[in-house]
Amino acid sequence: MKITAGRIASAVLCCGVSNIAVAQEAAPAPQETAQMPQQTGAGDIIVTAQRRSQSLLDVPLAISALGGDTLETKGISNSASLATAVPNLQVSSSFGRTQPNFSLRGISVANEFNANQASPVGVYIDDVYIAARTSHGMGLFDLDRVEVLRGPQGTLFGRNTTGGAINFITRQPKLKGTEGYVEAGYGNFNTFKAQGAIETTMVEDQLGVRAAVNYEKGDGQIRNVYPGGPDANSVNTLQGRVALRAKPGDGALDIKIRAYAGRDRGTQATPLGIPSERAASGLGFFEVNENRVGLSRTNAWGAAANVSLELSPTVTLTSITSYDGGKLDLAQAADGSPQDVLDIHWKSKFRQFSEETRINYEGDSLKLVGGLFYGWDRTVTDNRFNIGSALGAGVDGGFFQHYRQDRRSYAVFLQGDYDLTDKLVLTLGARYTWDRAKYRDGYAFLFAGGVDDAMTPIATTVPCDTAPGTCAYDPNARFNLDGKNNALTGRAALSYTFDNGMLVYASYSRGYRSGAFNGGSYTSSAGVNYVEPERVNAYEAGVKGRLLGNALTLSAAGFYYDYTNQQVQDLRAGPVNILVNAPKAQVYGGEVEATLRAAPGFVINASAGYLHATYKDLTLQGVDLSGNALPFAPRWTAQFGFDWKVIDAGSDTVTFSPSVNYFSRQYFSPFNTTDVAGTGQVNSELQQGGYAKVDAALVWNHDNVQIRTWINNAFNRKVLAYGLDLRGAGFNYNLLVPAAPRTYGVTARLSF
Repeated sequence: MKITAGRIASAVLCCGVSNIAVAQEAAPAPQETAQMPQQTGAGDIIVTAQRRSQSLLDVPLAISALGGDTLETKGISNSASLATAVPNLQVSSSFGRTQPNFSLRGISVANEFNANQASPVGVYIDDVYIAARTSHGMGLFDLDRVEVLRGPQGTLFGRNTTGGAINFITRQPKLKGTEGYVEAGYGNFNTFKAQGAIETTMVEDQLGVRAAVNYEKGDGQIRNVYPGGPDANSVNTLQGRVALRAKPGDGALDIKIRAYAGRDRGTQATPLGIPSERAASGLGFFEVNENRVGLSRTNAWGAAANVSLELSPTVTLTSITSYDGGKLDLAQAADGSPQDVLDIHWKSKFRQFSEETRINYEGDSLKLVGGLFYGWDRTVTDNRFNIGSALGAGVDGGFFQHYRQDRRSYAVFLQGDYDLTDKLVLTLGARYTWDRAKYRDGYAFLFAGGVDDAMTPIATTVPCDTAPGTCAYDPNARFNLDGKNNALTGRAALSYTFDNGMLVYASYSRGYRSGAFNGGSYTSSAGVNYVEPERVNAYEAGVKGRLLGNALTLSAAGFYYDYTNQQVQDLRAGPVNILVNAPKAQVYGGEVEATLRAAPGFVINASAGYLHATYKDLTLQGVDLSGNALPFAPRWTAQFGFDWKVIDAGSDTVTFSPSVNYFSRQYFSPFNTTDVAGTGQVNSELQQGGYAKVDAALVWNHDNVQIRTWINNAFNRKVLAYGLDLRGAGFNYNLLVPAAPRTYGVTARLSF
C-alpha cells in the first residue's frame, strides 16, 4: 500500500473524539523524571513518556494519560478495564483478570496463551518493565496516573513494545506534611472492597513514606448450576505497597524505594462449554454446569530503587534497579461441563531483575536521554493436561510438561530533541538490543490417571519428535534449545508548534519483539521451536493542542504499520500447538481524543478509533488466510461521556458521570470464519459482534468525604471476552469465555 499524506490525513479525520485525563499538582522540577501527575498553570498534564517531564501536549506521540481520579470515576479498578478509556486498545484473556492480553492498534499476542510469552505491549510499573504477563492483571490502586503510549516504543522503552507501552505510575511521597485516605464499598455479587493509603513526612522536604493497601472479595459472577459447585469468576485479592523517598538536605540526590506484594485467589473464568449440553440444560449466558470450577491462584511481588542525582542544572543521572517475582497456579476446567473432558493445571514461577542507567541533558536547544539497560527473567513451568479418555474409551490420561526459560537482554540507547527553530523540533533516537534466550530441562510425557489421580508415566513425548506414545518413557530425557537476536530500533520525528500552541508532528519508528520459544508444545519436541522476532515499521502523523479559548483539548493521530513476523499459535489435532510467524500484515487507522469544557461544571469527553488490520501473507494448516483480520482488532472503537456537576454548593458537590463504550466486531482467531476441511472447526463461533456498554457514576463530595455510587454494563450486555479453537484440536467444542455481567455498588471515602 502506498503511503501518502492524503491517506494519513484521511485516517485522522475519519475518527471521532477521547478524554485526555486531568491530573493535579504543580509542575515538577526537570530532574523529577517520573512519579507525580502534575499540571502547569495552564492545566497541561505532565507526563514522562520520553523519560523526561513534559506537557502531554508537547510530546509528538499518541498518548492517553489517565489520572487516579479519572480511573476511579470511570470504575477502572484493574488493568483489564483500561479498554473502556483508551481508543484502539483491547484487553482479553481466557483466564479472566489473570494474565490479560493487551492489543494496541491490532498488535497483540493473537491466539497465544502460554505464560512464557512476552507481551508485544510492554507493561511497566514506575518505568520498570514487568516481563511476566501473569503480573499484568493487577488491581489499580493509589496511582498518580496511567500512561498508554500507542505505537512502537523501541527506543526509550525497549524490546517487546511493537504495539506500545503501558506505564502504571504509583503515588510517591511528596515530602510535605501528612495525608491519606480510607475507603470501603459494597456491590452486587456480595462484593466488598476496602482501600487506603497514608503518607507521612518525617523530615520536611527530605524524608517521607507512603503505604497503601487494596482488598476486594466477592462471589462468582457466573452462576454454576452443578450441585455444590462454586460459582465462577469470583474475586479475592489483597495487595499492598510501601514507598520511601529520601532527598538529603533537599539537595541534588533523590532516592525513591518502592516495594509491593499481592495475591489473587478467585475462582476461574469458566468457559461456556459444550453447546449441546448447554442447550439440553437450558443454561443462560451467565451460567455454567461445571463439576470442577478451579481457583486462579496468583502471586506477585517486587522492589525497585529509583535514584537520581542532579550533577548540574542541565545534567541528571538516574539509576533504576528492580527485582520482581511471582507465580501462577490455575486449575482450569476448560470444558465448562460436568464431564472431565479437558482439565488443565497451569503452574509457573517467575523471577526477573533489571537495571537501567540513563543520563538526561536539558540544554536550551538540545535535550538528550541516553543510557544502558540489562534485564534477566526466568519462567519455570509445570503444566498438567488431563484430556478425559485420552488413552481409549473409559481410560483417563493426559500429558505433563516441564521446562525452564531464561532470557537476557542488553541494550544501549540515545534519543535527542534539537530545536531547529523556536517552533520546529527534530527528534532522533536509536537503540541497539542484544537478546539471548535458553530453553532448558524440557521434558513431557503421556500418563495414565484421572484428574485427581497420581500420574503413571507411559511414554516420553518431549524429547520425542514422533507421534505421542511412540517413544518409550525415559525419566532422564531432556530437551534444550538456544535462541538469540540482535536488533536496531529507532525513531525520527519532526514537530512544529504554531503561535496558538497547536502541535503537529510526523514520525517514523521501528519496534521489535524478541524471538520466542513455543511454550505450548508438549505432545512432541518437533514443536518446541524458536521463532523469529516481530518487527514493525510505523509511520504516524498527528496534531494536539487547545482550541476555543482553551475550552477544547484535542489530540488526533493517523498511522500506517508494516508489520512482519507476528508470532501466532497454529493449533492442530492431537492436540498439537505450533508457534509460527505470520510473514506480513498491514495495519492503518487513527484515533481522536478530546475534552470539551462546554459550560461551568459540565465537561464532555469522547474518543474514537478506526483500525484496519489484516494479514497480507499467512498460511495456517495449509489454508491461505491472507486478507483476514488480525485477532482482537475491531474496526471501530468509541467512547462518549460527560462529567456534570449537578450540584455545586460550596463544600457540597454532586457530579453525574455516565459513559458509553462501543466496540465493533472482532475475531479471536487468525482464521476469522474460515474452517479447515476435515478438522471439525467452527471458527464462526470465535468472534464477538459489535456491542456497546453503558457505565455511570454519581459522586457526592462534602469537604473530605466522598460517597460514590456506580454501575458498569448497566444493560447487562452478553459479551464474549475470549475464544480459542478447540474443535480443530479434536474436541467437540470451542473455548468461549464470557465477559462480566452488570455490576453495581457504593463506595465511601474519607480523606485526611
